[in-house]
Amino acid sequence: MGVNLSGLTEPRSVELTELEGKTVAIDAYNTIYQFLSIIRQPDGFPLCDKTGRVTSHLSGLLYRTSNLITQGIEPCFVFDGPPHELKKETLAGRKERREKAVTEWEVAVEEGDLKKAFSKAQQTSRMTPEIRESAKELITYLGLPIVYAPSDGEAQAAYMCAKGDVWASASQDFDSILFGTPTLVRNMTITGRRKVPGKDQYKDVKTEIIDSKGFLGSLGITREQLVDMCILIGTDFDPGVQGIGPKKGLKLIKDHGDIEKVMKHLSIEIPSYQEVRDIFLHSTYSDDYSTATGEIKRDEVIAMLEGYDFTRERVEGTLDRLEAARKSTKAKKSQRSLDKWF
Repeated sequence: MGVNLSGLTEPRSVELTELEGKTVAIDAYNTIYQFLSIIRQPDGFPLCDKTGRVTSHLSGLLYRTSNLITQGIEPCFVFDGPPHELKKETLAGRKERREKAVTEWEVAVEEGDLKKAFSKAQQTSRMTPEIRESAKELITYLGLPIVYAPSDGEAQAAYMCAKGDVWASASQDFDSILFGTPTLVRNMTITGRRKVPGKDQYKDVKTEIIDSKGFLGSLGITREQLVDMCILIGTDFDPGVQGIGPKKGLKLIKDHGDIEKVMKHLSIEIPSYQEVRDIFLHSTYSDDYSTATGEIKRDEVIAMLEGYDFTRERVEGTLDRLEAARKSTKAKKSQRSLDKWF
């Protein structure tokens, strides 16, 4: 799931209240995968309706997105387009790991080891057409904008942020910085005490903000050099060079300036490096989008979620809070507009 730069970053932890009044472009696939991974039963089996349809993502989209809106945050969901050819090997590897995890989860359930079962189950999440389309349906009924990226959703979200159409892009991945987002928000929809995947450990997860300009300044490199460094480490589009991690990659780039000089120094070749560079630095983007929110289609939300065995009273309560939050936000915006005249 992207390049792991956590060892080089010092993000600023914030409360969601600090993001009040902000519009944030959310990497939809990334966030839905988080919901599918985290929102599960004790044995790791995802939440499902009585017919066996997965509902973990719908629960996350309704309750956790509503939490953002009640904090005055306006989410905009960006969906991936077709993946780049260079990403297909990464996707194939993820599929193989999921299939292995499914087998290990089944064994753990049979043995009654619920901790291991839950841990393995977190690695089995996959995006089916039904999950994708039901997510879009609910997002639309909630009156939230959807943006369709030509290819990578993170690239599109970063582009929207760079244009100033949104305040930040939200994703768990650091790739957003490589794609050029000025501001990255992590853990926005999954705050709280969470289990560490693959380990019998828990950690407190807080919303984090990374300012790209400050991050690059702390490393002493440019965005172009960061991209070169990550190509050496390995990205979703290339396997990287064995034995080079973030710290070694950073030193090599700072010592030699760019990836061409590093390859010469190490006497190696990375055939696809220029193509990977272009993916991060010169992606294709869409300007055919709107970040404006619409009205909540209350009856449609209730009918849809009742069809997935959600409790009507709980859904209605959530919608009541959402509608109250929207009215409050609208009133505040009107007041700010009036204040400009005095």
